[in-house]
Amino acid sequence: MANNYKNSKLDLTTTNITTLYTAPAATQTVMKSILVSNDSGSADTITLTITNSASAVFSVYKNEEVGALSSKELLEQPLVVMENEILKVNAATADRLHVVASYLEIT
Repeated sequence: MANNYKNSKLDLTTTNITTLYTAPAATQTVMKSILVSNDSGSADTITLTITNSASAVFSVYKNEEVGALSSKELLEQPLVVMENEILKVNAATADRLHVVASYLEIT
């Protein structure tokens, strides 16, 4: 088994649903941190979902508030993402939120 620490970063410039991470085939991923930063003077919200290999969508966070000019850690515990599952995010307002996910891929 190989262990690789990685990260994924997004600048949410639209309110579209955006893929943050897709677990590769034959890989299990342990999400250690999903940090959201708000660089605007107004509070905003973010939604995080996970889509499984059968295309079913599950809400992890729905309209989670991130205060003005602040950061928020979404995960209190590690989140396991199985092969071919997809983490997606979307912001309520464009050009305010940045997302950094840190994780361990196990192959």
